[in-house]
Amino acid sequence: MNSFSVRLKELRKSYNYTQKELADEIGASEDSIYAWENGRRMPSVAFLTELCRIFRISADYLMGMDD
Repeated sequence: MNSFSVRLKELRKSYNYTQKELADEIGASEDSIYAWENGRRMPSVAFLTELCRIFRISADYLMGMDD
């Protein structure tokens, strides 16, 4: 798994979101969240922006380019 996948899953759990709840919050499918967390796909820029907004983090952090 890549840094993005690990960090997304950790953030989702720390905010007590299920995959379905997070998907509903950002307008994605539950399958997309699953695929992102398992390193099978990466989100579009629009979804990445929404994830950063919800978790109040930078894209650099979420993508593993910054601690």
